[in-house]
Amino acid sequence: MRYFVELSYHGKNYHGWQIQPNENSVQETIEKGLSLLLKQQVAVVGCGRTDAGVHASQFYFHFDSDRPVDKKKLKYKLNSFLPEDIAIFMVTRVKDDAHARFSALSRSYQYRISLGKNVFQNELSLILPSAEFDLNKMNRACLLMMEYTDFKCFSRSKTDVKTFDCAIREAYWVTEGNNLSFHITANRFLRNMVRAIVGTMLEIGMNRMTLEQFKNVIESKDRKMAGASVKAKGLYLTRVEYPKEIFID
Repeated sequence: MRYFVELSYHGKNYHGWQIQPNENSVQETIEKGLSLLLKQQVAVVGCGRTDAGVHASQFYFHFDSDRPVDKKKLKYKLNSFLPEDIAIFMVTRVKDDAHARFSALSRSYQYRISLGKNVFQNELSLILPSAEFDLNKMNRACLLMMEYTDFKCFSRSKTDVKTFDCAIREAYWVTEGNNLSFHITANRFLRNMVRAIVGTMLEIGMNRMTLEQFKNVIESKDRKMAGASVKAKGLYLTRVEYPKEIFID
């Protein structure tokens, strides 16, 4: 029997989701808790792989059990066992062929920037005091970017993916008071892609890069042409969408 678990986590204390040698990861922390509570060795499969320091306000993983699981009881016990920077929202039964990663229809990310010194946002957003950005120009860059599918220029240089194609469904910038945030949804993302996009668009917003140059960056398929990646602490995985028919209860 296969189960999906919905959760969130604060990424500061973790070297990303994926298990890493000699590093603390969200996946390893959860596997230890599940194995202890279910009294069997449990391996979990995440909906993606977030980098060190990246947060998730919505994340999913799946695990298999050879016997039925009391979903509400497991949620309560797992929350009691896990550290305070990981929270379990839901445990639900899914079809046996449902997959947390490969069944996902889309993923959404948000990148948060504070435009002034903010003692409450130091761990949760990029702090850029006194910075000014041309939001209209940055949103025009978003529209331009959505005309393309190959985003090799925003991918980590050393990667083993078979394709750099991503179908971006939406991308836009918004301001809320003294905060600036970037939102993007796509069927898939390359490693480091969102942070590289944000870093490049900040160059556009500060008038250090024209829209024509941005277009040339994408068409170059060269990571060296794009801007520097922004810090991980401002990045959040915010939503993962699945087909409704994979859920049993």
